[in-house]
Amino acid sequence: LVFTEEDKYGLYSNLLFKYFLAEGVICGHDLFVASAKEHPDTILKELPAPLLDDTHQNELGGEATAVKSEDFPDSMKIAWRYQNLPKMETSPTTSTKFGHYYDVSKTMSPELLQSIKWHSFYLPEELSLQPKMKMCNMNSAYARLLQSIQRIIYQEGFDGSDPQKKQKNILRIGIQSLGSMLWGDDICSSDTPENIHSLTKFLYVLRALLRKSLSACIITVPAHLVQNKAIMERVTNLSDMVVGLESFIGSERETNPLYKDYHGLVHVHQIPRLNGLICDVSDTKDLAFRLKRKLFTIERLHLPPDLSDTVSRTSKQDLAESAKLLSSGCGAMAIGKKHLDF
Repeated sequence: LVFTEEDKYGLYSNLLFKYFLAEGVICGHDLFVASAKEHPDTILKELPAPLLDDTHQNELGGEATAVKSEDFPDSMKIAWRYQNLPKMETSPTTSTKFGHYYDVSKTMSPELLQSIKWHSFYLPEELSLQPKMKMCNMNSAYARLLQSIQRIIYQEGFDGSDPQKKQKNILRIGIQSLGSMLWGDDICSSDTPENIHSLTKFLYVLRALLRKSLSACIITVPAHLVQNKAIMERVTNLSDMVVGLESFIGSERETNPLYKDYHGLVHVHQIPRLNGLICDVSDTKDLAFRLKRKLFTIERLHLPPDLSDTVSRTSKQDLAESAKLLSSGCGAMAIGKKHLDF
């Protein structure tokens, strides 16, 4: 279960949501898309087009050489003591290629979408089909969604406990803007919601369905609207992986020279710890994302080597303070804290 905290305007989290679904299409997985705001058919039609073969390397290589030529037109301008230092890679590297790259300026072809089987859950349509239902103090919309997911898992042969004769496949479940008012939940509009445990109970049952089936799920939640922090802590504990996107749109960081190359920060709050007491913490603590002309990339956040003389002393102090705040995420306790924080 991957839990994504939406950015303030939902622009970049929606893109990450579509990346998850697009990867399922390329891998031939079945899809289940649930939404209360946007029709699932519209979401699937707007999936980004894959960059197959070596097209993505050309895109990345072209932009990298452009940056190098702009920043270092003459090697003599670099101080001699820095010339022999190893170059810092901006993107977290892996030994093997994992996943695919996508062109956000184009949409996926209908032929690719027709090659896979997908199911949809659009709440306004579901409410018109059945009378109002409620179970175990749970929101009726959540109850309907759980019933729909359970039906797909059992009917389409994704139940892991039941030996299937046909070839096994994976079900990718995507749930958009869970917890918002459109789902009939009031956790975003009130400090003391009427059904305070409704979302928690939904996640308990959903997690049980995921554990006993061949499926993976991503949910996006407008966490910045939830005033009750106890609810967010419960949701975090019930998720396997928790990622937060912080967009610079409308904030002071948008004009901060420290972040001029990026569009937002990526906070990795929790990493899956399967069959272990501690998770594998990455060496990279500070991550940022930017939306290029065609690619959405997540990179290591680099501080500029020095600021120009035109930057005032007070703004330099602000940059230094904001740089200290960057050390957040899974490895935050290893920086500045001597005790283990359990």
